[in-house]
Amino acid sequence: MLPYDSLEGAELALGWNLTVAERLWFSYSAHKSDYILYTHNCLFVFLVFSLVPLPWALVELYWFDAVDRFKLQPRVKRSFPELFKCYKDVLHQFIFVVAPLIAVSFPVLEWVGIRTSLPLPTKWEVISQLIVYFLVEDYTNYWIHRFLHSEWGYEKIHYMHHEYNAPIGFAAPYAHWAEILVLGIPTFLGPAMVPCHMTTLWLWSSLRQVESIETHSGYNFPWSPTKLIPYYGGPEYHDFHHFVGRQCQSNFASIFTYCDYLYGTDKGYRRHKQAVKKA
Repeated sequence: MLPYDSLEGAELALGWNLTVAERLWFSYSAHKSDYILYTHNCLFVFLVFSLVPLPWALVELYWFDAVDRFKLQPRVKRSFPELFKCYKDVLHQFIFVVAPLIAVSFPVLEWVGIRTSLPLPTKWEVISQLIVYFLVEDYTNYWIHRFLHSEWGYEKIHYMHHEYNAPIGFAAPYAHWAEILVLGIPTFLGPAMVPCHMTTLWLWSSLRQVESIETHSGYNFPWSPTKLIPYYGGPEYHDFHHFVGRQCQSNFASIFTYCDYLYGTDKGYRRHKQAVKKA
């Protein structure tokens, strides 16, 4: 909740005229508690995992023959009941795991210093923080993912995510409840290390979901803007990991490829790529 009674009071206290974005933020957040603002993440996560996979789902259902050359595993075509079942399973986990986790984690958020106050962050502040969050998430997720491919980790927890050996966008957050909890650590670790504004946290949570959905989409479209990102893994990179499944000891990174390269866990993928080129 902002400590100002009016826009004029905010401008007087801060010593400058508020920008349009800051006026909008004041109008929306002035009388809402920080807890209510934080739990907006529930809404954003729900909207992202419900809406963002839809274009790929529509392609799968209605335009498959037109774009099948971009399908990474073209022999696997999902039906509407299969897609809807996956969505319902993910929605169940959201209601009983993700939303409660968000609801009870607010004290940690306060402790690390996530703020709702004015001024809003500059665009360069937001961009630099997002870069840090993606790098921290990717590195931490890499090691947790490797652990989940140990015999115990896979049999007890990670097997569930690999039920989709030909991944789809709706299956990006499909996982065992314990995996959801553990993989929440890398996602929150960046903002804990470099505290940000609440709006940046909303953006980070949404972008991380969007990235994961694209990576699990099952389609490798050449026009995707993510292909411009250096060392970005993308759908083809992660699809290989799902295709191999339980025995896969390659392509553990969630976003970029540098960890797999540095630690030698991309060799199987590189051999596969070479074999495909020769064939």
